[in-house]
Amino acid sequence: MTLATVPRYDDRLSRVGRRAVVVGAGMAGLVAARVLSDAFDTVTIVDKDPLPDEPVARRGVPQGRQPHLLWEAGRATLDDLFPGYSEELLAAGGVSIDGQRDLRQYSQGGFLASGTTPFRLYLATRPLYEQVVRRRVSRLEGVHVRSRCRCLGYVTDDAATAVQGVTIRNRDGEREDLAADLVVDATGHTSRTPTWLERHGYAPPPIDEVRIDLVYSTIAIERPPNDRRTIGVLAEAPRTRGGAAMPVEGDRWLVNLHGLHGDRPPTDPAAFTAFAASLPTPELTALIEEYPWLSEDVDRYPFPASRRYRYEDLDRLPEGLVVTGDAIASYNPIYGQGMSVAILEGLALHHALAEGGREDLARRFFRRAAAIVDVAWAMAIGADFGFPQTQGRKPRGTAVLNWYLKRLFRTAQTDGTVTDAFVRVLMMEEPPSTLLRPGVAWRVLGPSGSVGKPLRERITGRSDVDE
Repeated sequence: MTLATVPRYDDRLSRVGRRAVVVGAGMAGLVAARVLSDAFDTVTIVDKDPLPDEPVARRGVPQGRQPHLLWEAGRATLDDLFPGYSEELLAAGGVSIDGQRDLRQYSQGGFLASGTTPFRLYLATRPLYEQVVRRRVSRLEGVHVRSRCRCLGYVTDDAATAVQGVTIRNRDGEREDLAADLVVDATGHTSRTPTWLERHGYAPPPIDEVRIDLVYSTIAIERPPNDRRTIGVLAEAPRTRGGAAMPVEGDRWLVNLHGLHGDRPPTDPAAFTAFAASLPTPELTALIEEYPWLSEDVDRYPFPASRRYRYEDLDRLPEGLVVTGDAIASYNPIYGQGMSVAILEGLALHHALAEGGREDLARRFFRRAAAIVDVAWAMAIGADFGFPQTQGRKPRGTAVLNWYLKRLFRTAQTDGTVTDAFVRVLMMEEPPSTLLRPGVAWRVLGPSGSVGKPLRERITGRSDVDE
């Protein structure tokens, strides 16, 4: 599911319980808390990290210093849940770019042509994206945010058939039970729910894992205030290295280099520049050589594998517990899907509660969430399986789809209409299947030189003037 196929947020939820607890104060947890505030008298968010009222990277989120993207599906949903969110993000320093003009995407030997339709992107660091949401959530009636509280486990009934709260170690170091009618696990990569399920007699969710051995290295450099160039030269088979530059708050660019399958970007400044120079286009090298570095530190983050927990396949689940965000699935981060998927999953939780309240909620939610994850998962791992070194279960038809996408990207270097179609998929507004619609497929697969000609001429080889 994408923005075009998930019903938008509405406020038709009625109260279904007294207390809810959300474990994790990242984007997934914050959006879940916003949704739950419509349905529960009180919502408590607990997180092990300090949560200062400044946009700073948290110790428990080691990827927080790396670039993050908020695609249109996520941004529009946040604006529905928090009216005025986009304006608040910009007021806090976020950057709005004209994607048609400012975004340059390199693929298959060249940059994609500018599309025919203007679109906006709202860019910021992950800490700023989250800070603006956290401020709005913390102002909601009945919502309480508790930082420096570590979740120790779930409180259950005697038979462990229902989760009835969580046990935490609070900021004073004391154990404390928080009762809840619903608990949401939004703890990301560190989720212990699969282990808990197995320990309490449930089958753990089946796992899909695709090993890519990705490493990120990122620096921040000065940016002229009116320069909003956004550059993507992502790794694509057979090239195992890539990079990107993204304007963010504080008149900065975040410049990222990444490598897959053992091709590791360095943390030494001179070697970092040399790695950038090895990319097939010089734009990133020019930026990091022309503009001052704000620090000589290079932030590195490893991402060994994309991983998906198929909770939707479980026949038996405890009542009162759902899982969301990266705790369900995490993907190759170079595609920037994580935050937007987590936000759409929050929307799916809203609709599941509106559909049937707490009764059989987990099963109904996981089914909705799986439809969202399916799209992002297919896009990410399909591209990753272009590399022969990638390990895992390859979806059927991947080779054919990758062949088609290579042609699509080459076509898009001169055809803005094809760029438009790709951008709508990239922004998670439309499903990837739209790239196979006749109007796009003909431009991609038609005879050489046919793009831009009238349909009759492309088919017959004769123009109207010939007659």
